[in-house]
Amino acid sequence: MSALPAPVRVSPVIKFFRWSLLGAGVLYGGFHQSRLTKKENALREIEAKQKVIRDEKLAIERKERAEKEIKELEALMAPAK
Repeated sequence: MSALPAPVRVSPVIKFFRWSLLGAGVLYGGFHQSRLTKKENALREIEAKQKVIRDEKLAIERKERAEKEIKELEALMAPAK
């Protein structure tokens, strides 16, 4: 088994910049996440409003299709004259 060499001593300046950039990255990530969350919430509100309208249209279309199908079935079941 080979022995590992002694670790290299890292400069305090380099350590400071590493930790500073890490902290800046965490803060930026939090800010960016907050901004994206607000944008997504706005889109969800718009989609919720559109869903209500779309569901109403689909219900009307379903009702019309059902009525049309009933009329066609009645026409098929009626005795031929």
